[in-house]
Amino acid sequence: MSNPTDPDLSHITPRDQAEILAQALPYIRKYHGKTLVIKYGGNAMTDPALQQDFAEDVVLLKLVGMNPIVVHGGGPQIDDALAKIGKKGTFIQGMRVTDEETMEVVEWVLGGEVQQDIVGLINAAGGKAVGLTGRDGGLIRARKMKMTDKEGAEYDIGQVGEITAIDPSVVKALQDDQFIPVISPIGFGEKNESYNINADLVAAKLATVLKAEKLMMLTNIRGVLDKTGQLLTDLTARQIDELFADGTISGGMLPKIAGALDAAKSGVNAVHIIDGRVPHAMLLEILTDQAYGTMIRSH
Repeated sequence: MSNPTDPDLSHITPRDQAEILAQALPYIRKYHGKTLVIKYGGNAMTDPALQQDFAEDVVLLKLVGMNPIVVHGGGPQIDDALAKIGKKGTFIQGMRVTDEETMEVVEWVLGGEVQQDIVGLINAAGGKAVGLTGRDGGLIRARKMKMTDKEGAEYDIGQVGEITAIDPSVVKALQDDQFIPVISPIGFGEKNESYNINADLVAAKLATVLKAEKLMMLTNIRGVLDKTGQLLTDLTARQIDELFADGTISGGMLPKIAGALDAAKSGVNAVHIIDGRVPHAMLLEILTDQAYGTMIRSH
């Protein structure tokens, strides 16, 4: 019985369908048993049809023997929740200023609502997802991030953290037991205080610590573009350094790519920056020859 919302594939001949499936085989073989860290954000996270596609992709990757781990953001959801209590988010150099009240909102939005929505979507698609924050199993230890401007003046941005250590044992235990971990980017400090951490950084650091095969970052852009707007599908870490230096990569892409670059230089075999607005982009990137974003290779 087919699902009424499924696309109609009757125009594709059985032979072509078989070819498409067979094409995935070498990739399934290559990545079987390997860890994939997926940063989930942008449109893929807010558009219901894309949410569904994402959940199906994660479950399929798990069922063919890969180990997906999801790290999610939630900026728009945090802004909505703050607006409800009459607070407006303020940002310094792209970082959310997080006072105590804001931190409480961040915790219940990320560690509660958003995380549980993702867990529910994956479970509904046939997977077994488990939600974690940085507190679970002592996963993410953090300290207060110090922010300075070009003149060296220091800003207090509240409970925004930088990672001091990641203990991945809880993630490994879940993975080995067929679960799919879904991680909220909240860390904890020496006095058990909470920290809001950039989800891109959490994903990159986790991929490094786990020696992941791939770090996949779903975004709202096609990937890294050159100065003429053409997609650069395959880059080495050295080429990325050059794109930083000549200003091709700037603005909001800087922290994303910086984390990706660190991961690529620290032993993650490939980092993919993928257009999350393309249905099933993740599956297509992993299981086909076609590029749906930019791949950054470690060497």
